[in-house]
Order: sequence, then C-alpha cells, then structure tokens
Amino acid sequence: MRVIVVGGAGYIGSHTCKALAEAGHEPIVFDNLVYGHADAVRWGPLEVGDIADGDRLDEVFARHRPDAVLHFAAFAYVAESMHSPEKYYNNNVVGSLSLLDAMRRAAVANVVFSSSCATYGVPARLPIDEATPQVPINPYGFTKLVVERALADYGRAHRLNWVALRYFNAAGCDPDGELGERHDPETHAIPCAIAAAFGHGPRFRVFGTDYPTPDGSAQRDYVHVSDLADAHVRAVEHLVGGGASGAFNLATGTPTSVLEIVAAVERATGRPLPVDFDERRPGDPPVLYASASKAREVLGWRPRHETIAGIVDTAVRWYMENRCPVV
Repeated sequence: MRVIVVGGAGYIGSHTCKALAEAGHEPIVFDNLVYGHADAVRWGPLEVGDIADGDRLDEVFARHRPDAVLHFAAFAYVAESMHSPEKYYNNNVVGSLSLLDAMRRAAVANVVFSSSCATYGVPARLPIDEATPQVPINPYGFTKLVVERALADYGRAHRLNWVALRYFNAAGCDPDGELGERHDPETHAIPCAIAAAFGHGPRFRVFGTDYPTPDGSAQRDYVHVSDLADAHVRAVEHLVGGGASGAFNLATGTPTSVLEIVAAVERATGRPLPVDFDERRPGDPPVLYASASKAREVLGWRPRHETIAGIVDTAVRWYMENRCPVV
C-alpha cells in the first residue's frame, strides 16, 4: 500500500513509518515540522505542509494517490490545552476536518486516527474497555473525542472507512536504536526520569505518594511505541482489506506506578535518580489501565514489550547513544 502518514515526523508517527516499510508498504510523510523532526523521515518521502492547508493537501494526494491515511497530527500537551483551548480546537479539530475533506476530494476512503485514552476522562470502573463512557476532563481529550465523532459521521454520510486507536501511555524507543523520543518541552515520565538520572534535566517529580495503590504513587498503563506502530499497520491493513470501522484500545492491561518507573530507570542507568515528592495534581486519577482484548481479537495485535523494565531499557539505550552525552 501507499500510505500518507500525517504527522509522520513525530515520535509515534516515525516509528509507524518504519513499521509500514518493514511490512512492505510505502509511507509518505506529511508534516509541518512544528514538533516533528525531518531527520526521523527515513522510509519514504517528506512533504512539508499543514493539515489546515487544503490546497497543499490536494497537491500531495494528487501526486501520491494513496490507498489510506494515518492521522497523527495533533497538539498533545494537556496542561497547555487548559489555558490555550483555541489552539487545540483549531489544530486538532478544524485541521482534522480539513484533512477529511481533502480525502473526500481525492476519493481516499481509509483512515486510521491516533486517538487517546484522554477521551475517557476519569473512568468509573477498571479496566477501561471500549464501552467505557467517554467523558474527557480537558480540551485535549475533548478534541480527540470530537474527531472520533466526526469520523463516525463521515463514515455514515460519505462511506469513509475508519479506525480510531485509543492508546494509553506511549513509551520506549525503537529497539534497533534508529528512532527515539524527542519532545520539546518534554513532559513524559520516562524520558524526564532518564534525563534527571544523567544530570541533564531537573530533578524528577513524583506527584502524590498517598494514592490507594501498593506504593502510594499513581499507576498508568505504559505501551511500547513499537507496539503502537505495529497496531497502526494492522489497523490500516484491516481497513484496506475490507474490515469494519471502529475504535480500539491499545494497552498492556498492567498498571505501573511512578515509583516503579523510578526503580526501573535506576536499574537501567545504574545511577540514583534525584527525586522530589510533591502533592497530587488536581484531576489525576489514582489508577488507569485498560483492556485491549478487542484489538487482540479483531486486529491480531498483542504487545511484545510488556514489562516496564524492557520498555525503559530501550529508552535508556537510545538516550545514551543519541540524545545526550553521558557524563
């Protein structure tokens, strides 16, 4: 297949481009490079542009004539979305509608959308499954939910085939060392902890030690980025092969605490991690983890990197080889 990967120069998008190429498909990256990195585009051409630019999208679709689209392009900082909601609605929602309309003009009928567990908000029960009510608690989560609803409506009205992948905490780096995690600013727990361990960043902050969990710190479901990439390849093959539209959770089903992250980073780096203990952040649930049984049954997807130790090891190896000099 020929697949346009919107946001393919970013963290998850670039890993997915590698997975597409390894599966025999051709990824064409469309990215405005605001948060993406041109040097991460290695498995196909790069088309620089913004999803809000319908004319530019039309040019790219006409040139490459794709079989499908993978849509990763979104702003994704929850705290920023709280004080700049207009930025998130304009980019994540209006931009996505621009992309869907360009697909209609080009008669491209298959799209896989990078959604989020943020659409669920604070769930009433665990593990989270696809039937769990979606009640987001921040503008970022709302924008992802709005696009999911738009996909379903476009599907009914315009015969669009779609998959929304609601994934949990993306983590780790390409096991081959070719790609890593480079956000600016970096807010994800594992790369922040690794930088702190090597003395290249601020002390690692643990928000809350009085949660009703075994060690008192909050628990989350961490999924290796290469496993997420594999799921996107399976999803696009599912659609192009005539599979039904729908939403899927991507998760390991195993909650990992913040203090377990601390311990895993200390083991992988061989260094003590400087830690500051702070109060809970408002709105942070004690525990979030999910069932991915639907993705397993329909897409044949199963995470290969299931332990937090293995996930952290890949991130530390990439950091030591690529990100910063080790002192």
